[in-house]
Amino acid sequence: MPHSSFRTEVRDAVTPRATLLIVGVIALQLLFIASYVGALHDPKPKDVPFGVVAPQAAAGQAVTRLERLPGSPLDPRALPDEATARSQLTHRDIDAALIIDPRGGTDTLLVASGSGRILSTTLTTLVTDLEKSERRTVRTVDVIPSAPHDPNGLSSFYLVIGWCVGGYLGAAALAISAGAKPSNPSRAAIRLAVMALVALTGGLGGALIAGPALDALPGSTAALWGLGTLIIFAVGAATLALQGLFGTIGIGLVILLVVILGNPSAGGALPPPLLPPFWKAIGPALPPGAGTWSTRSIAYFDDNAMTTSLLVLAAWAVAGTAITLAAAAARKRANATQIP
Repeated sequence: MPHSSFRTEVRDAVTPRATLLIVGVIALQLLFIASYVGALHDPKPKDVPFGVVAPQAAAGQAVTRLERLPGSPLDPRALPDEATARSQLTHRDIDAALIIDPRGGTDTLLVASGSGRILSTTLTTLVTDLEKSERRTVRTVDVIPSAPHDPNGLSSFYLVIGWCVGGYLGAAALAISAGAKPSNPSRAAIRLAVMALVALTGGLGGALIAGPALDALPGSTAALWGLGTLIIFAVGAATLALQGLFGTIGIGLVILLVVILGNPSAGGALPPPLLPPFWKAIGPALPPGAGTWSTRSIAYFDDNAMTTSLLVLAAWAVAGTAITLAAAAARKRANATQIP
């Protein structure tokens, strides 16, 4: 083949738009690696909310000693009694508590593996080493254990990932499927309505699979259904919104936010106290993090401490809906001004 013909074939096959998309794919690939490896490669506890129960003088000394640990792994606070410690564990105000027995040589560590077994294991190891240095022993009690079929407390995380995937793939299919026309206000409203049906169906399916079918998660199936519906619709509406603003690139932005940044910061593979500061900070504001926290609350913590996460998901849903409709209306006005 002549060189000129070959160059023409290359130019026709790799258009400037295709080149930009390939560059974007490479960038997303590298960001994926950097985000996941950066978040998960070196887990260390940092400022873990931690209760201390002991007589007043001993409690103050223990809190001071724990506050001065190298690297600040714990954020200790004195609690009046074991009942308060158990209540705060249930309400997710603390992640563990040490019950000090000044009359004996054995203390009791309360943990909650329902929030992630790796966190309870890390805290058990840390406290056991501390107690050994004081020539004391510790007995660990799992106050809120993970379910028998969810030994590592990861089912909630995987369930939320599935719901998020359903959200952005469903929206992408509506927006860019063969024959789909550019969105106008009526089409945008229809796509949002279809997305709501997808969310209802996917939310119910996920709740039934993780709950009654596989017995992986305890908790109310109805509550999980409602949460799954909200997660799917929030991610789907955000996808439609970004696609409406930026076209196909908008779907890449959703992958950046939900998959590349959202999944490693969600607190699934590593609970939030074990994440580096950046991922720990952004996780609660993204759908995977808000969803994982809420799913664990439903499954293990009597629906406690969910308000903030539900508001985050609702904000994504409302903002996505509003931007989708506004972008469609703006496109309609722009097209109208171009008509002679």
